[in-house]
Amino acid sequence: MNRRSALGLLIAVLVVAFCLSPQFRAIYQLPPHMRIIEGETAIFTVNFPMILTVNHDQTFRIQSPLTGFSFSQPVSLEPVKLGRATVEFKLLGLIPVRTVQVDVLPPIKLVPGGHSIGVVLHSQGVIVVGNSPVLTDTGQNATPAKDAGMAVGDVILSINGTPVHSDAQVAEIIDSTGREHQPVDLLVKRGDSRINLSVTPVLCSETKRYRVGLFVRDSAAGVGTLTFYDPQTNTYGALGHVITDSDTNQPIDCEQGKIVMATVSGIQQGKRGQPGEKIGLFIEEDQILGNIQKNTQFGIYGQLTAPLAAKSKEEALPVASMSQVQTGPAEILTVVDGQQIEHFRIEIQKVNLQETPEGKGLVIKVTDPRLLEKTGGIVQGMSGSPILQNGRIVGAVTHVFVHDPTRGYGCFVDWMLMESGLIPKKEKHAARRLFTFSGPIFLCKIS
Repeated sequence: MNRRSALGLLIAVLVVAFCLSPQFRAIYQLPPHMRIIEGETAIFTVNFPMILTVNHDQTFRIQSPLTGFSFSQPVSLEPVKLGRATVEFKLLGLIPVRTVQVDVLPPIKLVPGGHSIGVVLHSQGVIVVGNSPVLTDTGQNATPAKDAGMAVGDVILSINGTPVHSDAQVAEIIDSTGREHQPVDLLVKRGDSRINLSVTPVLCSETKRYRVGLFVRDSAAGVGTLTFYDPQTNTYGALGHVITDSDTNQPIDCEQGKIVMATVSGIQQGKRGQPGEKIGLFIEEDQILGNIQKNTQFGIYGQLTAPLAAKSKEEALPVASMSQVQTGPAEILTVVDGQQIEHFRIEIQKVNLQETPEGKGLVIKVTDPRLLEKTGGIVQGMSGSPILQNGRIVGAVTHVFVHDPTRGYGCFVDWMLMESGLIPKKEKHAARRLFTFSGPIFLCKIS
């Protein structure tokens, strides 16, 4: 009995020790759903006592260069057709630890960007960006809208049942309604909710117009970088992150917008604690390059309607799925002078495999001496610069580290492709988990 107890205790200790090991934690961190492009090979390094099984229905050709008993055995899955396979990792071949669904997608080739573009985005409705007290004939400062419950960041969608699209239209409707001594009925979007507010305008002694005491804005404009476009459909993606209102920091719901060609006239260098920026100018704003159909977490998307004036030297390149991205050398395409797209060396320092669409999947560092001398690292306006590795588009620059302008974040091209509609949105898959440790289990990489 004592021997059985000792043996059971020993087995329990070994299982716990394994579950706390780097090999276990590496497997446990694998996303439950992976995508690979036809032509790629998925390589899983399986460490004893993990066993890998694949339910593939002839989607993959399975190869293992090692035979017999081994403490570490690479297993490659080579796609032979489009489809889906389920890869399951089991402890001692008995206890399920992690299940990963692997989808094989058709190859996608896109033209990498790097072009500087001017972005003009018109919001759905008008955004409340501040309060502006109204000086009345009695000498009092009134704030009718604020008193009625209006808050900074709210979006006014309609007034008296009429959809509003500009600050001038809002001012006109409020003034005309006030002259009739009637309140204005506002339909307001606040977060994901819509509310109705009634506000009584007051006569401003300075402007002689009826006002409700708000500052509003109907559009945003700035300079960013084109990430890619599809030569077959003219679908493009840019920026890599959402456009927010500069005053409220709220995402702008896009009703309509456009992109135009821009030129970089100067650079304000980035310094520790003070991000730099490209000084950009719009070129012939009336000549539209494309429309803006979506403003999303991973940038803006739409259709190109005119040829690009400044073309990348690259022709269409294949894209790399998330699991194919590796730490190590890479490069970005961007403009730092005029309209000339240039290649600059960077290093991908960290790859965060993600289960759901999120930003900051990559940590990158600028290593190119020319770019460091010119900009000090990553600067505003560089967002959207495509990241290339091993001849493939892997992501886009999104943010700079304020404390270290030579480093920043990037997003995976996977998420941008989903937002653009070039590949289907990721389905939600529940991974089978037996253990609840916060750490890993094995290492997977796509070579």
